[in-house]
Order: sequence, then C-alpha cells, then structure tokens
Amino acid sequence: MNGKNGVSFLLGAILICTALLMWNRDAAQGQAGKAEPGGSRHTVVASDGAHVIVTDNAADKLYFYTIDKEGKVGDELKLRGSIDLRDVGKPGLKPVNATPQK
Repeated sequence: MNGKNGVSFLLGAILICTALLMWNRDAAQGQAGKAEPGGSRHTVVASDGAHVIVTDNAADKLYFYTIDKEGKVGDELKLRGSIDLRDVGKPGLKPVNATPQK
C-alpha cells in the first residue's frame, strides 16, 4: 500500500465505521454516548489480521491499527490514527494521525 492509498483507506475505513457506529449507537449503548455499567469498554468494529478498528466506548474514540507497509498478517499492529466520536454530526471529521507509516 503506498502512502496515498493508505491514507485514503484509513479515512474511508474511519468514515464507514463511524457511520455504522452512530447508526447502532443508541441500541448498543443505551443512553447517548455512555457505556452501560458492566458493559464492554472496547468494541472491535472490524479486523482482518492486517488492520483492526476499535472503539473506546467510555472515551467516545475510534482507533485504527495496521501492520507496516511491508508487513505480513500476524505482525505487530501499530496505532495509525484515531478520531473523536463526539465530533460526529459536525460538517467534517478530522482524524488524528498517530504515526506515519514506515
């Protein structure tokens, strides 16, 4: 994956996952934005062995992890970016790029 495709994939994955999370949010968490007592702190939204998207239900954040460009499935997943889900509904969402890919 080259840098431009990686960024496009990251942004697309974040937007799709955010939309899915918002669509199921009230049913999954009860009252808006707060995890139920005894509920799960983290939810794995998607995973394929090379990428994982996780939400932190208590902090209202979505995290995107992936292997290095030349890596293989099973290698260490590294944090590539996050997004604050409290910004959902605003005209734009700005992902926070944690580290550039190697």
